[in-house]
Amino acid sequence: MLSLLVLNGPNLNMLGKREPDVYGSETLEDVMARLRRVAEELGCRLEHIQSNHEGVLIDAIHQAKGVHHGIVFNPGAFTHYSYALRDAIAAVSLPVIEVHISNVHAREPFRHTSVIAPVAIGQIVGLGTDGYEWAVRALVRRLERASR
Repeated sequence: MLSLLVLNGPNLNMLGKREPDVYGSETLEDVMARLRRVAEELGCRLEHIQSNHEGVLIDAIHQAKGVHHGIVFNPGAFTHYSYALRDAIAAVSLPVIEVHISNVHAREPFRHTSVIAPVAIGQIVGLGTDGYEWAVRALVRRLERASR
């Protein structure tokens, strides 16, 4: 059975409360409940970790090797400057899809650059929390194709 890790970085625990005009009214718990239904539909297992601390996210990425087949990751603000997260992803050689709720390319210039993107297999931006579902579906499809 395929197993995916869903990682959420800083401030994503505030979904539904933080800037709802940008991030919507769904909570992280709402998003994860939906993703668990999608995972069940697709016949895969899902683990979720959210942390506001870079080291916790790095440890989770390291621990994913040999346990999970891929990672769906919204690194939050770490997207733009955490070379440590980028290096952790490169070290484990797992496929990662980077997710952003808002269209980071239509926002402040500092949000336009991702240091994670070069080590991710793809990015989904600007589709709201639906982006998480599309990332799970795309990652499962890619993993199933690779195993044939």
